[in-house]
Amino acid sequence: MNSSKFSLISFIFSSAFIVFNIGYFAREFKFFPYQLYTEATKGWSQLKESKSEQLPWFYVRSSKSTSEVIKNISQTQPGLSLVTEIGADSSISAKIIDLEGNTVHKWEIDWFEIWSNPTHLPESIIPKSKPGTSIHGAVVMENGDLVFNFESKGLVRINRNSEVVWRLPYITHHSVHQHDDGNLWVSGTKYQTQKVDRLPNLIPPFYEETILEVSPEGKILREWYVADILRKNGYAGLLYMGSLNNENTVIRGDNRLLGKTDILHLNDVEPFPTNLQPGFFQPGDVMLSLRNINTVFVFNIESEEIKFMSTGQFVRQHDPDFIDGDTISVFDNNNASEPERKSKITIISAKDNSHKVLFAGSKDNKFYTRVMGKHQWQPNGNLLITESMSGRGFEIDRQGKVVWEYINYVEPGVIGVVSEVQRLSPESTELFTPAE
Repeated sequence: MNSSKFSLISFIFSSAFIVFNIGYFAREFKFFPYQLYTEATKGWSQLKESKSEQLPWFYVRSSKSTSEVIKNISQTQPGLSLVTEIGADSSISAKIIDLEGNTVHKWEIDWFEIWSNPTHLPESIIPKSKPGTSIHGAVVMENGDLVFNFESKGLVRINRNSEVVWRLPYITHHSVHQHDDGNLWVSGTKYQTQKVDRLPNLIPPFYEETILEVSPEGKILREWYVADILRKNGYAGLLYMGSLNNENTVIRGDNRLLGKTDILHLNDVEPFPTNLQPGFFQPGDVMLSLRNINTVFVFNIESEEIKFMSTGQFVRQHDPDFIDGDTISVFDNNNASEPERKSKITIISAKDNSHKVLFAGSKDNKFYTRVMGKHQWQPNGNLLITESMSGRGFEIDRQGKVVWEYINYVEPGVIGVVSEVQRLSPESTELFTPAE
């Protein structure tokens, strides 16, 4: 062994010996860099612990506290609110709260008790453990009953005592809207396991979206297939944007497969309300939201003619609403905006298909939900927004200032997903207001 190699080996062993002794004395007598080492070890342990305690999809960690909740009640639209969410212990929750956040009524809801034998569901989507599913789309009826979707599992009506009035064994999901005549408009799905001749190139199994008009007694009055409406109006190409040749496409920020099974992803059905002044939109028009092709359209239920369509002006949107006879608003999840992470409420004019952003949060009020989300216009001009994956509902005034907020705290440091916070009408509020 030559002298240079011997010198290198001697240097390495000497360095190791010195480092070992420094480490020993630092630990023994707690001098530098003992404190640095201790903090680094603590941080690594916390990191490993946080990774090992992976939360289910319906819970998120948060540093917020209940003391931060905003309640400027004098500037808020009066009334009680219906809140549908995932509560503590993986429970499904539907409750009515006042503006102070106090619960004034709560329904007891358990998927496994209400639907113990769901023969209408494919085996692959039958729940096996709590919560089983969630509520996505709900309305309070005129007598205080609750109608809601077990998400992608079926439509249910229960009374104020949480007793089942009826169940509709149909895969319903995302939205329930009660029209002025009392009928319910619901997003539905048929699970197609065989090839469908009218839908060439769609390889089963796949979900085919439907629109349901349902009576208050739980009977299907009318049913439309969304694919047929698109084909009839010359938009067949929209059916194959994510599923041609059985190729699956993953969208960043969602991790859902566009192809093969979830083609259009219908997430809202809403008829034009009769209390609005007609314009471009008229009574008999119905608006749909198709998330996976970034499209909102309005069609007439009698002629099935599409009279308005907006595609690509938002990303993975939810819950379009009629503002007036010429204008709609859309909850734009905008989940391709990372790392910016900013959802938006967008206003679209049907006259010229122009659009503008009404609200996109601010530095002090971040606004983003990767999926889900709702918004509801208030009589006083305020807007009630559900930021679902952040477990929050909040109300803004016409200047975009937050005047009221609800956060679904399930335990310290953990927030549960909120499907929707909706302000009830004065009539519904009276049903749940205790007598003086």
